[in-house]
Amino acid sequence: MDDQRQQEDWASDRSNRLPSFTEVLSRRTRPPVDLFMFYLFLQREGAEDILDFWLDVQQHENLCRAYFKDVRKSGRTIKEDWPQYWDYARRRGSIYGTVVGLNPDGMHTKRSTASTGELLSEQDKRNLAATDEKAAGRSTSPRLTPGISEHTHIASTSPNNDRPTTPFSLSGRTPTLFNLKRASRAPTVIPRSSAITRQDLIASAERIYFRYLSPAGNTVNSQENHEIYLPPSLRIHSFPLSSSAEPKSQSEMAIMAQIPDMFHAQKEYCFRAMEQDAFPRFLRAKAFGNLTPISALVRLILGLVILWIGLATAFSLVFLDVQPKSKRFFLFIPFTFAVLFLVSHQYELDPILVFLGQSETTPFRTLRIKEPYVNKLLLGRAIWVSVLVAAFVTALTLIFWAVPGHRL
Repeated sequence: MDDQRQQEDWASDRSNRLPSFTEVLSRRTRPPVDLFMFYLFLQREGAEDILDFWLDVQQHENLCRAYFKDVRKSGRTIKEDWPQYWDYARRRGSIYGTVVGLNPDGMHTKRSTASTGELLSEQDKRNLAATDEKAAGRSTSPRLTPGISEHTHIASTSPNNDRPTTPFSLSGRTPTLFNLKRASRAPTVIPRSSAITRQDLIASAERIYFRYLSPAGNTVNSQENHEIYLPPSLRIHSFPLSSSAEPKSQSEMAIMAQIPDMFHAQKEYCFRAMEQDAFPRFLRAKAFGNLTPISALVRLILGLVILWIGLATAFSLVFLDVQPKSKRFFLFIPFTFAVLFLVSHQYELDPILVFLGQSETTPFRTLRIKEPYVNKLLLGRAIWVSVLVAAFVTALTLIFWAVPGHRL
């Protein structure tokens, strides 16, 4: 009951505004500006791996939270169960500070940009304002223990000219209108049929590293590698642990203590990249239009073909001086379809679909518009497009009706 009331409060709060990126990631929005539609939008651009990475790291962090909660429920403290992590969290800070029982007044606790459970407060958002500056200038990821070889460090000074320069500069693949489906798995699902162990945490981190952060040439199965762009200060060049062997040496235990927070800085960077680059374009596409690029292109082609047919018919009626002259009024039929398709392409909005409450997900497949403010915006634009179409059709029809006939 409380959840339903909270959902209603969120919906009423968005009655006069577009949703934020945090709300979309938290699955609190409805079509056509929900997480599913955002994923399809990124997939058309060939950049869905960034969102997959964010979701997988979110699940990894949720798994770590569940582990810490299980430990506390068992009656043991984190300090007793995992002293290396406790020491690391006290010195470096951790996003799990409140879960593991660290004193929030005595240390710096990292905060997450979003979670699947709750929205950030305004103070949290202000605390995260410096994330971009940190990511650009230095690493915010946990440092590996001194004594480990340099190639295991997150920061690297060795240039790699083969990498893209931004998360949305695609390496080795160019998004096209017809790139509808790629070989990409959904975010990793980790079943919980038994108590979570630290080896499970290592396995989760290992999967994320080899899927998203390991260079393609270092992965046995290239089909499972979807390397994403990260700035040099956030790159991780090796994963020194193995899920098949329990860490035994002091250096391995020290590295293992970093596993819960290992990808947090990279996750923050991807969040900011999506929020500042892809998300505004997604809102423009879905809150002010309801067509996919392929569907808009098909409308352009149909509109030009039908307009050519309509003009050919109109000139035939004029130069053959067909009587009665009132037959020319039937030209409004091809002109209506032609102008409707052309204007729909220009605005990437089909007013008929909007009036039916539909928005395209993939070419020629639709779902119902359920976000109230988006529905209001689309209705307003649909009315404007309809008026524009009516004006053009009326003008064309009257012009060809008024032209005197002259039989050649």
